[in-house]
Amino acid sequence: MNTLLLVDAAQTLTNACHGAAFEAGWWTDLKTGADLRTENNVPEKLMLIVSEVAEGMEGHRKNLADDKLPHRPMIEVELADAVIRIFDLAGAKGYDVAGALAEKMAFNAQRPDHKREARAAAGGKAY
Repeated sequence: MNTLLLVDAAQTLTNACHGAAFEAGWWTDLKTGADLRTENNVPEKLMLIVSEVAEGMEGHRKNLADDKLPHRPMIEVELADAVIRIFDLAGAKGYDVAGALAEKMAFNAQRPDHKREARAAAGGKAY
């Protein structure tokens, strides 16, 4: 795994997703003009991520096409929406999701409970 490439790609996504959301006014109070990035709105933003995942589940369960991008399965688009929201939140709050992603992938690659033989063993992780 090229860690530097992964971090650069994830940081590019963070900058792009948050930049687009900020420019569209999602981080500005429409009544006061206040910058909402300083607010404690993390629970709200996390639930918006959860809602995208739930919508993806519903699309997968019913084998639906997306209503806005009908040439794509709904699950693809909802997963993309979840990723957009994750990287947007990371950018707004200064979370180093790019670095954490690279570190977590490296850690998971070494985890004994993630190896095929451990997963196949009795009591191993099925999914």
